[in-house]
Formats: sequence, structure tokens, C-alpha cells
Amino acid sequence: MSTPPLPAPVRDWIDYDYAIVRVVPHVHLGMFYNIGVVMHARTAGFLGAHLHLDRGRLSRRCPNLDMDLLDRFLNAYQRICEGATDAAPIALLPPSERFHWLTTPRSAVLQCSEVHAGRTRDPEATLEQLFTENVQSG
Repeated sequence: MSTPPLPAPVRDWIDYDYAIVRVVPHVHLGMFYNIGVVMHARTAGFLGAHLHLDRGRLSRRCPNLDMDLLDRFLNAYQRICEGATDAAPIALLPPSERFHWLTTPRSAVLQCSEVHAGRTRDPEATLEQLFTENVQSG
């Protein structure tokens, strides 16, 4: 006996995973600032990141942080996420492998939160909503 097909509204949902991208200026203190979101929806073929570095705010709170170096890290992070062919060998991996590489735990100035899951009908709109809720509202 086969399982009946799911109704259209349930079929339209897309599962996704996401993490908050953070600047951790003093790793040993554990203090961080949310600066973006990276999101992967495998079945929709979506991998995206929305990153924004508020240099003024971060400079006031962490005057010794090398902002130019951080900008280069964020640029590389974004280009790897996009799969830019001239970014790095890691950028040539499939989206799911790039997502796992981008969100892997590390002790560095640029880190991610734990990975969370959700469901959406519009991955791009959800990425923007997650950015607004977790970065702009903070």
C-alpha cells in the first residue's frame, strides 16, 4: 500500500539550516557581535549569506580590531558562500559542503553560532528576515 501524496501546502515547504555569523574580537572572553547570517536550503539549491559589518560601532567597542583584515575575511567568506571560481578551492565544493565548512566551529575572530533549522517557502526572504531579526535588531 502506498502513502497518499502530501497536500500541496505541505509539499511547498522547504527545509533549511542557518547560523549567525559573529565577530569575536577577544576569543578568550567569548564576547561577540552578530554581523550576518548564512543559510542553506539543500532541496531548493540555495546557499546564501547576508553580512554587514558596522565598522563604526565595532571600532568604538573594539578599538584594536584590525578592520581591514576583518573586511578581507568577510569578503572571502561571502565569495566562498557564492561559489566564486576565483575565490579559493573550497568555493568549488558543492553548496552543502561549503555550508558545513563556513559554519564549522573555530577559534577565530570570525565564527558562527550553532546551526539551527527551519522551514520556509521563500529562502531568500527568510534569509533577509533572519538577518533583520538577529543582526539589525541587536
